[in-house]
Amino acid sequence: MDFKKNINIINRKAKFEYAFQDVLEAGMMLKGTELKSIRLNNVNLKDAFCTFIKGELYVRNIYIAPYEQGTVNSHEVRRDIKLLLKRRELRKWIKKTEEKGYTIVPYKMYFSERGFAKLEIALAQGKKTYDKRATIKDRDNKRELDRMKKMY
Repeated sequence: MDFKKNINIINRKAKFEYAFQDVLEAGMMLKGTELKSIRLNNVNLKDAFCTFIKGELYVRNIYIAPYEQGTVNSHEVRRDIKLLLKRRELRKWIKKTEEKGYTIVPYKMYFSERGFAKLEIALAQGKKTYDKRATIKDRDNKRELDRMKKMY
């Protein structure tokens, strides 16, 4: 087993689909085999989303691959994971998500300096199709400019 030190799992599609308004760092309540699987970079955030259950924030549908050397008591592949945030932040975000068009999206998973698994979540508003086209156009223009700079 070769555990990596710098783990950065990013949901790139989230930045394209949503306009981020606010970003928070949240801890996660994980099982041992989930942590080991995350350290092996066997995670997919693409279909994940956050929801409030009884006043607490949970992230759903994160795919954490089963740990190869786990036993029968290993974790479920897609289970609800409780996020650890302060009450004040939770209350503020509950009010925001009750407004029309706002949602909470998991954006990045990483390990802190102390070795704790963290999830960066964003309060986001969905982009319209014309906003997405503008994003693609800006990206293409930037790429073209970089090519021109390399030539000269």
